[in-house]
Amino acid sequence: MRLLFTVLLITVSFFKIVAQDCSNTLSGTVIDFHDGMPLVGAMVQISGDTSITYTDNEGRYQLNSLCMGSLELEVSHEACVTQFIRVDINKANTVLDVKLEHHLEELDEVKVVGDAIINKTNSAQEEVLRQQTLEQFSSQSLGDALRQLGGVSSLNTGANIVKPAIHGLNGSRVLILNNGVRMQDMEWGDEHAPNVDINSSGSISVIKGAAALQYGGDAIGGVILMEQARIPAKDTLFGKTLLNGLSNGRGGNITSELTKVFDKGWFLKGQGSYKLLGDQEAPDYILSNTGIREVGASLRFGKQLFTWGWDVNYSYYNAEIAILRASHIGNVDDLIRGINSGEPEIIRPFTYDLQNPRQEVFHHLGKLKFYKRFEGLGKLNFQYDVQVNRRFEFDVRRGESDDRASIDLELTTHTVGADFKWDAKRKSQLHVGVLGRYQDNFANPDTGVRRLIPDYEKYDLGGFLIGEYQITDKVLIDAGLRYDYTRIDAQKFYQTSRWEERGYDQEFPDFIVENAGNQILTNPVFDYHNFSATTGLQYFGGNQNVFRFNYALSQRAPNPSELFSDGLHHSAARIELGDLRIDSETSHKLSMSLERDFERWGFTLEPYVNYIRDFILLEPTGVEFTIRGAFPVWGYRQTNARLLGLDASAYVDWTDRWRSEHQFSLVKGKDMENDLALINIPAANFRNTLEFSHPEWRDFEISMESNYVFRQNEFPPNIMVFSPEQQQEVLLEINTPPEAYHILALNSKIEFPLGNSTKLTTGLTINNVLNTNYRDYLNRQRFFADDLGRNFILQLKLNY
Repeated sequence: MRLLFTVLLITVSFFKIVAQDCSNTLSGTVIDFHDGMPLVGAMVQISGDTSITYTDNEGRYQLNSLCMGSLELEVSHEACVTQFIRVDINKANTVLDVKLEHHLEELDEVKVVGDAIINKTNSAQEEVLRQQTLEQFSSQSLGDALRQLGGVSSLNTGANIVKPAIHGLNGSRVLILNNGVRMQDMEWGDEHAPNVDINSSGSISVIKGAAALQYGGDAIGGVILMEQARIPAKDTLFGKTLLNGLSNGRGGNITSELTKVFDKGWFLKGQGSYKLLGDQEAPDYILSNTGIREVGASLRFGKQLFTWGWDVNYSYYNAEIAILRASHIGNVDDLIRGINSGEPEIIRPFTYDLQNPRQEVFHHLGKLKFYKRFEGLGKLNFQYDVQVNRRFEFDVRRGESDDRASIDLELTTHTVGADFKWDAKRKSQLHVGVLGRYQDNFANPDTGVRRLIPDYEKYDLGGFLIGEYQITDKVLIDAGLRYDYTRIDAQKFYQTSRWEERGYDQEFPDFIVENAGNQILTNPVFDYHNFSATTGLQYFGGNQNVFRFNYALSQRAPNPSELFSDGLHHSAARIELGDLRIDSETSHKLSMSLERDFERWGFTLEPYVNYIRDFILLEPTGVEFTIRGAFPVWGYRQTNARLLGLDASAYVDWTDRWRSEHQFSLVKGKDMENDLALINIPAANFRNTLEFSHPEWRDFEISMESNYVFRQNEFPPNIMVFSPEQQQEVLLEINTPPEAYHILALNSKIEFPLGNSTKLTTGLTINNVLNTNYRDYLNRQRFFADDLGRNFILQLKLNY
């Protein structure tokens, strides 16, 4: 009986196979979605089948010997998003035409396609941090990672508060976009680091200068674009986890992310990280009260199709940062002693406790984005985002007030924008966009001290027009215009003595709302109309020669700190005074770059000059006595400035295993009106890296990095101050830079496969290998202590 059943089964199967029709064909054309031009050499393949066909000169393809039923077709082309298409074969000849997205610059969410870098501009200087570098710095900050790029430095308050600076400019002159959202996190403070988690980004681009008008016309320094990794266009599940242990600070961090992509374009991505460090250490002593606790999380979901899509993104960031106890002065004599002594006046045993002075910041970001592509025309984007930034700064206070913040600010920002890019023509593109923003700042009066920054409302309206044209195969030109309107409406109390001392009673009598004798309530309202423009060209001299030239005009309205600061900035331990007379800055920047690549080596030269009219700077001016003691006064003023600089880089592939990379950056800043050097201009630095790699040894890599920072010999003069202790005028060397220094770092990694799709990567980094004592000119704590000593960082990365 069993034998009979087997024979019948084989017979039925045989007739079924014979009866199945596998003589069908699938044919069609593969064309560019934008302009309908045929794509030559596009790959067409049935998923799971090893046979591949390519389109001919007219974009045509044909697949033969297909059986009836459903199949998945994979269509790809260089610099295009691969498409996976479900096709039903239910007749002898099935026709299917496929349209691919062929323009690289249209893939805004993709930064790396193979080894091709997608530039955000054509004629501007631009550099990219790849994902491998970001992972190496996953236990550190955005500013630490960006210092790997030429022309990028940082203004530090210790090791945990790091503000990026581009070509010598920082703060409001450097725009930071996190996943397409311009960060609004009170960037005006010297000790206010960006409220972002570096682990949420897949790549980071740095545009040096104001050439990228679509992001803002006030980017006099440049633009930093933090972009999430691309969502693949197929059903998949993947993720990674990184664990870092640090010897300096005796802590570490962990970060993990998971991405799920479903059929029909749906996707979901979650990411989270946690960081804990205790007191960090200089080579010879503990830097008391320098720990940090940091939490970051993000959630993204949406639908991503070829012609349209949307996504919703939410991110949360919280950091509690202790500030070196010895840097918190009680009066100007503490500052004099700190500068003159060789080590901190307060050194305590190691602890994880975060004591005053300290900061605590919270940042919530929500974004909704929608896009729609129109065949033969272009792409429409619409975006709404909201941010809530809360900042607390805690001073060293007595009794119950010790737990009460000295500064309590809440900044809420709503932004809506739309743009459209016409890119149907291969030789030209046109990009137009509009933006509206409303911002509200609330300064909590319950701190018990005078509010440094007042309540204010800020309104922004802007629009831009950018175009590019390919003149020949070698020459491309671009140009753009932008207009921005800004209104600031503030409510601020002034001491009557301060109001009259600065001459405001003569210039701004209309601002007075109420006069209470010893203080005045004012309502300053300012309107700013700013224009920006850019033009440039790019010349391709073959694969070995690229030349770029760019001119950028940009204007920046003053920020609230520059206008309204009035009082003791507790975490900075100084009195800061804004000026209601401050007007917009105007920058004229000329930049060039030359890239040459030879068979085994290449170089890039990037000279630039930036003339800034009405440049706003903050500098020490004297001393003021308060009920807490005598504090240095830092005041805002305007002048005409010039910045000259050069970024140079080179690489040499000595062999297939050995490679060296070299960077040199120099910038000189001058106050043209007073013939003085500008304050806080980074010193020249020379960075060299020697790398050995052996892919056959489980992708083993090891590199040694040398960083030599020259002494900054051009700085503004020091000031004379009255010392209450000495009862005489003394020279306060608050502007004198420290000596040059040289530090070494070691990096290594090796990979271990744990399965078909799981991989463990181990890495070891040693910063300041020789445990060198040094102080950096742009570290605001250089007056009180040395910088960080040796630091071992062990990293484990699991891809799955």
